[in-house]
Amino acid sequence: MTTSFRGAALLGATLALGVAVAPAQITSAEYAARRDSLATHVGSGIVVAFGGRTPVTDFGPFFQLPAFHYLTGYDYADAALVMSVRAGRGQATLFVTRTNPRRSLYYGIEPDSADLARDLGLASRSADDLAGVLDSLAATGLPFYALRDVEDADFAGLDSLTRGGQIMRALAQRHPGLEVRDGAPIVDRLRARKSAAEQALLRRAAEISVAGHRAAMQSVAPDLHEYDLQAVIEFTFRRQGSERPAYGSIVGSGPNGTQLHYMKDRRALQAGELVVIDAGAEYGGYAADVTRTLPVSGTFTPDQRALYQIVRDAQAAAERNSGPGKSVQAAQDSSVDVRARGLARLGLIEAPDALFDPPWPADCAQQPRSCREVMLFAIHGISHGLGLAVHDPMQGYYDERVFRPGDAFTIEPGIYVNTRLLDILPDTPRNRAFAAKVRAAVVRYQNTGARIEDDYIVTPTGLEWITPAPRDIADVEAAIAHRARTVP
Repeated sequence: MTTSFRGAALLGATLALGVAVAPAQITSAEYAARRDSLATHVGSGIVVAFGGRTPVTDFGPFFQLPAFHYLTGYDYADAALVMSVRAGRGQATLFVTRTNPRRSLYYGIEPDSADLARDLGLASRSADDLAGVLDSLAATGLPFYALRDVEDADFAGLDSLTRGGQIMRALAQRHPGLEVRDGAPIVDRLRARKSAAEQALLRRAAEISVAGHRAAMQSVAPDLHEYDLQAVIEFTFRRQGSERPAYGSIVGSGPNGTQLHYMKDRRALQAGELVVIDAGAEYGGYAADVTRTLPVSGTFTPDQRALYQIVRDAQAAAERNSGPGKSVQAAQDSSVDVRARGLARLGLIEAPDALFDPPWPADCAQQPRSCREVMLFAIHGISHGLGLAVHDPMQGYYDERVFRPGDAFTIEPGIYVNTRLLDILPDTPRNRAFAAKVRAAVVRYQNTGARIEDDYIVTPTGLEWITPAPRDIADVEAAIAHRARTVP
């Protein structure tokens, strides 16, 4: 049968999935409670938070920055929030930019002051008044807590000076001695614990993501391209009510599956290879993050089964060590230990505890686990928080580093085998011996990447798995075989 015929049949099957009823959204009372919590943590000071700018690269839709959305629920461009906090009690004002009448015919109009007071419980003023108000508040002598207008904390250090950064720099220049602190750590701690309403949105994002991955399993075949699978997944996301993918969809087949953040998605799928699909939906601003590794021909080869099962066992070990009161580090370590034993059995490392000299900065004396040979093939951590950002804060990263109810996070072990890994090793006696001993095994498993990633919520009594897409070998193969039975 032809690719186009298969695509038409899959499209019809995906349409039949329907759209589930949306969960409850965040209420104005919850947004107000978040600002009250922030005021309590600040004590006395001035909080200034900046929203996202009008897109300047194209005419695409506007999406609000996570921290600003968390505090306000205001999802229009070029806004700022100012809170004057004294003795733990804050008074908040939203400074907004309203579109002129002609431009509004193209892009719509923003809510007026009455709408904002009614729907968000916020007083509002024109953005033109912001500089004067900040000057007035600077005269109080209170410290300022600024929330930078960056899309994601992962890339904040790479950003040029933003609009918010420019405003705060100019304010400090006009008021020598003004104390400006970073407000992000306080807000990050508040964001770390997900409320019941946030959990409902995360579950819906996860549900949509599972539907997308199931659709991919029912379409994968050697005569497709990576972008075909991307199209099937992202169509399913939108059909199910997702605003957009939570991040750039990764569909890496063969050698591309060994590149962690490969996003070109252009290569043709080859029979006998694996394809790593890392794609998640965003719903109501909340992100899911799911990865599945599929055999392009429908069944895993013996070598692929052996490597994939190590990854699945590593994920299961981390799941057993995750839950209320359990150690975040223990979950990570258990996953690495399973992979180390498995890679040693396959001859890809010399022994579970064997050491090497990494090609990246590492303190082998203080953290010997970071210099074990397993880390060459299992380079990344296994977990991150989920929420308004795909890498969101979680309580388990603070203080005692244990999981707490309200944490939402991923477990995502991986193994990636490519001879390039041996080529980038520093030329040391230890590395030469390591490479010589494992090279034949690396060649045997060449261009094999496997990652399994799922999303979880910590409850008061345990761990809730919210992304139940097929992941065990038999279930993955059965899901792909279902396509073969239903599509001529």
